[in-house]
Amino acid sequence: METELVEKAALGDRQAFAALVESRYDFIHAVAWRWCGDRQDAEDVAQEVCIRLAAAIRGFKGASRFGTWLYTVTLNAARDQMRKRRRAEWRDAAYLREQAVLEGGPEEGDNEELWQAVRQLPDKQRDAVLLIYGEGLSHAAAAEVLGCAETTISWHVHEARKRLKVLLRDAAA
Repeated sequence: METELVEKAALGDRQAFAALVESRYDFIHAVAWRWCGDRQDAEDVAQEVCIRLAAAIRGFKGASRFGTWLYTVTLNAARDQMRKRRRAEWRDAAYLREQAVLEGGPEEGDNEELWQAVRQLPDKQRDAVLLIYGEGLSHAAAAEVLGCAETTISWHVHEARKRLKVLLRDAAA
């Protein structure tokens, strides 16, 4: 059924596209939420994915499963949202530091939890961890989504574990 919807949507059938988006919206939102960790950001990402799908569906050739392709589109939108969020946070943090210096007040400390620590990992490590542990994908499926070798995924997860130990230890200190 989904394959038929994808084919029709790729040919410009608006009803098929609407049905496809409706059937996959919860999936898109759930993936976005796990990546972003914020409800509003996840909603923004889900809306962005729907917009991107409208433009990109015509280019879907079926070389991979639609679900895998949709993961990739969603991950790219989530990464873009996270970069946008980081830039805003850096700007806000700089402003707060400046205000604290001007007013002589202390800066607020951060209380990190596991998934917040995961979101601090370098992009490739974070993506591998979220696909494996957040999404429950196998290393092979995660490799397909990220377009790399399965051994690369294993290495990113291994490196992420080491880095998470440090991040969580530092957050607890």
